[in-house]
Amino acid sequence: MEFTLQENLNIRVGVIDQFEELIEWSQMQYHDLPWRYERSLYGTLVSEIMLQQTTVGTVISHFERFMNKFPTIHKLANAKEKDVQQAWRGLGYYRRAKNLHRAAQVISSKHQGNIPENFKDLIKIPGIGEYTANALISIGHRKRALAIDANIERVISRVFGYETIKGPQNQKQIYQDFTRKKILDIEVNYRALNEAIMDLGRTYCQARKASCELCPLSSVCKTKKAGNPLDYPREFQAKEKKKLKNLHLLRVLVKNEKGVLLFRRPKNKWLEDQYELPTFALGKERRTDQYPQLRFYKNYKKLPQFKTHITDHKISNFVLATKDDQIIDCKANYKYVPMSELENENISTATLKALERLQQ
Repeated sequence: MEFTLQENLNIRVGVIDQFEELIEWSQMQYHDLPWRYERSLYGTLVSEIMLQQTTVGTVISHFERFMNKFPTIHKLANAKEKDVQQAWRGLGYYRRAKNLHRAAQVISSKHQGNIPENFKDLIKIPGIGEYTANALISIGHRKRALAIDANIERVISRVFGYETIKGPQNQKQIYQDFTRKKILDIEVNYRALNEAIMDLGRTYCQARKASCELCPLSSVCKTKKAGNPLDYPREFQAKEKKKLKNLHLLRVLVKNEKGVLLFRRPKNKWLEDQYELPTFALGKERRTDQYPQLRFYKNYKKLPQFKTHITDHKISNFVLATKDDQIIDCKANYKYVPMSELENENISTATLKALERLQQ
């Protein structure tokens, strides 16, 4: 998408004004988000990791509860892993909780609880990658940095007309241009700027819908002017919708005077380190290396059931309730947990759903 020198000069002048207007819009609409109110560096670290792969609405309902339980980075660092996982429940992608916990431990022990201010020191901390480092620099420290998530990539690609293919290649190009001050070379509060672009990306400038008539940047947006914002960021080819694999699982609820029998998921498998009911894959045509195969179990489709999904699998879960643990092999890998203590364990969502399903 080519523009003349004069057009680019006009765009540059307009961009400064429009991005300031964008920041005003963002602060007026979203200032009361709990992690933005009484902002702290520690709160920024927690919220940014929570917001990865989780919607704002979901994070709102969990952030304050997590911060109340672990009000300082030292409190989080000294917490037991199972307590951190318990507090994270409902946010999904539990590896993020482990990363946050690990980062807190290093910051507490090696940096006296002070989150570093420069990129090189930040990315040396386990659990902090390039995105989180830039988020801490820009949103936490208010310094010039760009935390390029999917929303920022989309907005910047559309406003400046990036032709680079969507993903790491495009994000790298945006980051290089930003670092060399080819784009967004403006004197602003970079915390406010990053947050405003993110807000725009999840409201008016969405992946499949561009509400250009409401967008504060519409007058300087190259793709709006060209009439094709939804074509950006550029894709290498139209993605084919991934076909989900069907999987039937039998969840065995062994419940007696000892409590509920649970199994800790092994390393490098789905839901690593989470506890769940003894589980078996059903049907010889539905093989998986995630669970042992139970080839024959008659009439399992008459059992209580519920649906879940993980990676590229659509799962039909069938729940068998029994007091007899003799049907379970390898009991050394299992443990009984009293019902009163279930909330203290890192229980998988599917296990919680199975318990709820049998109570209905």
